[in-house]
Amino acid sequence: MIKNIIILLFITASGITTASDDHDEAKRLLDSGDILPLETILIQIRSSHPGKILEVEFETEHSQKIYEIELLSADGKVNELKIDATNGNIISTEKEH
Repeated sequence: MIKNIIILLFITASGITTASDDHDEAKRLLDSGDILPLETILIQIRSSHPGKILEVEFETEHSQKIYEIELLSADGKVNELKIDATNGNIISTEKEH
């Protein structure tokens, strides 16, 4: 359900990799328990950051695994959340222009 409306772009610190490599890396990290499932992250942020999900990216920044989520709020503003994929903590919140 959620997977059908979300575009997942996996970006590594060394640049953009192929979709096949990204899928394999994400699956490996999920299977090993190194990152939380996206569904878990979305449930955690819904209460504090309601809105329509526009885009989700999975990135590695300085060896840290991050979900970057763009949300459209009820007031029409786009907010970008960076969330630590290993524990679900919000790293930063930024309003986009």
